[in-house]
Amino acid sequence: MGKLTVAITQMASENDWKKNCDKAEKLVRDAARQGAQLILLQELFDGDYFCIEQHTRFFKNAHEIEHHPTVARFMALAKELGVVLPISVFERAGQAHYNTTVMADADGKRLGVYRKSHIPDGRGYQEKFYFSPGDTGFKVWDTAAGKVGLGICWDQWFPECARIMALMGAEILLYPTAIGSEPGDPSYDSSNHWQNTMRGHAAANIMPLAASNRVGREVAPDGRADTFYGRSFISDQQGEKLTEMDRVEEGVRLQSFDLAAIGELRRTWGVFRDRRPELYGSLLSIDGKLRFPAT
Repeated sequence: MGKLTVAITQMASENDWKKNCDKAEKLVRDAARQGAQLILLQELFDGDYFCIEQHTRFFKNAHEIEHHPTVARFMALAKELGVVLPISVFERAGQAHYNTTVMADADGKRLGVYRKSHIPDGRGYQEKFYFSPGDTGFKVWDTAAGKVGLGICWDQWFPECARIMALMGAEILLYPTAIGSEPGDPSYDSSNHWQNTMRGHAAANIMPLAASNRVGREVAPDGRADTFYGRSFISDQQGEKLTEMDRVEEGVRLQSFDLAAIGELRRTWGVFRDRRPELYGSLLSIDGKLRFPAT
């Protein structure tokens, strides 16, 4: 792939599927009019962030991918506009439920799905109640916009996720996100940490990165609330922020990259040539202790 124009979006979602999808579609159309070829919507954009608390009523919003109304609507939109469009949804698969992104290519074809690998569990973010850990492995798709790697929210805190996608041939990393206030400590603001972690992934793997977050205050049925801090951004291959949205705005931002030139730079650095996988065995353990099978 040569030149790529990528767009991030940012919006507030509510408990109204049609309003959310109408708003998201407007943002996608706006980005496409400005020349975006790859457009990133935020995590679970078609509904409110139901994971603030545990309520079984929300399972009714999950659908099988083949019959998911959000997937059908936005795959058709991708085809109409000729853009690559990751679609983040609540998936039901038999008795299991996943936090899933469907990758729609610019011709409207479904290239595959990625199911979120790392599932958080904390006050205000009780995702383990709703989602099983993803079983797809990490994914890189060869799209009309280039080779795209994508992780979902909590995945963005794990350098292993980004490095594996880079090793699989990704040319750009995407992270749809839902993150904001910490109910356990309302004074704590993780937004700089959040950005800096992903900027490190971009720099370490010498490839651009885009993250789309949501904004607004969302209240669970029991009255608990999260305030999402936005700050969606795009960084270059050195981890430098090129564009950023603020904590409340809704809209789009675009940035263009020469992926071929960045690929040449990545090869000249030799960071993938000089890796020593045989020394990384401790990464396969939880506690960092290297173990060998009995002989």
